[in-house]
Amino acid sequence: MAQMGFYYDMTACVACKTCQVACKDKKDLSVGPLLRKVKTYEGGQFPKPWVYHLSISCNHCADPKCVQNCPTGALSKREKDGLVLHDQDVCIGCRYCTWSCPYGAPQYIEEAGRITKCNGCADLVDQGKNPACVDACGMRCLEFGEIEALRKKYGDLPNLVVLPDSSITNPSLVVKPAKPALK
Repeated sequence: MAQMGFYYDMTACVACKTCQVACKDKKDLSVGPLLRKVKTYEGGQFPKPWVYHLSISCNHCADPKCVQNCPTGALSKREKDGLVLHDQDVCIGCRYCTWSCPYGAPQYIEEAGRITKCNGCADLVDQGKNPACVDACGMRCLEFGEIEALRKKYGDLPNLVVLPDSSITNPSLVVKPAKPALK
């Protein structure tokens, strides 16, 4: 299995949220749930303030807690590429996955009584294309591919101040960090 994942360049992101909008559009989501979230962090003080942005979705972790804690098997890790998928027909809306994921990736949809989550745009990936968020990024901050190739090209995931320790789930994510984001 070739584990797929995301690379994100925090130093180039301008928080335009185009990746977030592309995801909502692709998944036809109503107001509320965000399967890719762009968050802004700021701090410091004059004369050295700082700001950085983080665009994050499901990290299709090597050790996904959401899959481990789903009592029905509605969440599974796809064998051929490691994408974590959700089966709406099997989901009972218990929310164990939302409590288990340290990244907040699964989102509960009140009207449906079930969760939804980023599936890495598996349908597009199956056609040899990128996830919608990647192609939408005007700053080219996002890249999608085999995680080992991304790590070879960009290095490994540093532990960021705003994210849980990577040892918890081994996320398929590589980040080029802004200095204030490092632990």
